[in-house]
Amino acid sequence: MTDPPRHGMRPLKELIPLDEALRMVMDVARPVERRERVDLADALRRVAAEDVLSPRDVPLADRAAMDGYALRAEDTLAGSPAVLRRIETLYAGSIPKRVVSSGTCAEIATGATLPRGADAVVMVEDTVSDGDEVRVRRVVRAGEHVYRRGDDLHKGSPVVREGEVLTPAKLGALAAIGRDRTAVFARPRVAILTSGDEVIPPGRPIRAGQVYDVNSQTLAAVVSENGGEPVRLGPVRDRLDALRAALRRARKADLVVLSGGSSVGEKDLIVDVLRSEGEVLFHGISVRPGKPTVLGRVGRVPVLGMPGNPTSCLNNAYVILAPMLRRMARRPPPIERIVEVPLAERVVSVRGRTDFVTVRLVDGRAVPASKGSGAITSMAHADGYLEIPADLEAREAGERVRVVLF
Repeated sequence: MTDPPRHGMRPLKELIPLDEALRMVMDVARPVERRERVDLADALRRVAAEDVLSPRDVPLADRAAMDGYALRAEDTLAGSPAVLRRIETLYAGSIPKRVVSSGTCAEIATGATLPRGADAVVMVEDTVSDGDEVRVRRVVRAGEHVYRRGDDLHKGSPVVREGEVLTPAKLGALAAIGRDRTAVFARPRVAILTSGDEVIPPGRPIRAGQVYDVNSQTLAAVVSENGGEPVRLGPVRDRLDALRAALRRARKADLVVLSGGSSVGEKDLIVDVLRSEGEVLFHGISVRPGKPTVLGRVGRVPVLGMPGNPTSCLNNAYVILAPMLRRMARRPPPIERIVEVPLAERVVSVRGRTDFVTVRLVDGRAVPASKGSGAITSMAHADGYLEIPADLEAREAGERVRVVLF
């Protein structure tokens, strides 16, 4: 297939609203169906791919919940102090050999199995011992300081449900029933490509006219943070044949993300490649930063074309890529941390366009931090961002605004 003729700058003709772009993005974001078994040590924040029921009661026997003495509660009802005879000492892991009968008790450590005959534990602080004689200084109720068999889990009860995110507590519950591995949904594999003759990998000497590849690093971080597995395929030359070959290699992934080549310049060729290899669903969003964004599809694989400017690319990664990826990874939306503070200065927007403004929090006020879409430090040194909706032309100095913290 030959390259189409060059026609110079090609302006974006039809910008769609941000909410419509998000709807279309979520429509093509299909949850990954692949499953795998992993060690519990590697399962944190993964999504369970099966229901797990407890094969046994947890704990398997009544256990002491405090250090003290296992006894019959009724022996303390007659009067205070009750005088009992110690017949055994039990530690965690001990198997009781004696039966606690009227007038006797067993010294017991937290977690140790309760001996037969005992129905309560009195804390050591409420006793005085002299050899094997133990004086209990208060009335004890049946069941006191006893962790009953099955109190944690009954046999057949659910431990983890399919679709739940595996937290440290859920991993602990799996360990409590003896599991060392569990089934999880595979992470979406996200192929990351950066286009541009001027883009070089960090670590190499740089000369005038070149820039280091910022976007593959920030995109990979956003992918990892939102449940995906980044596959960085490196910079691609600004040639249709190179872009086609790279896109064909990337089609083994669940999602392809390209940065650069989505704008209106003569060498911004992503739209041409997508049209020749698949389809373009939209090109251009009424948003700043991040207007020249492309959504396409090659076969069943969604392709998201991001702006090459680092701030625009990262902003769209937060606003568009992250929710798309979380749907594919079966992860719930993140819990946003939001503060409401006064704006330090007036910020102007354009009616009909959604603006995202990075800000620093200084002395309890939101100070705009943007240095332009090519300056990644405007986000690196910012605390969060505020949104100016499409129906507003400005946010005024002193106005209280909601800042979403990074």
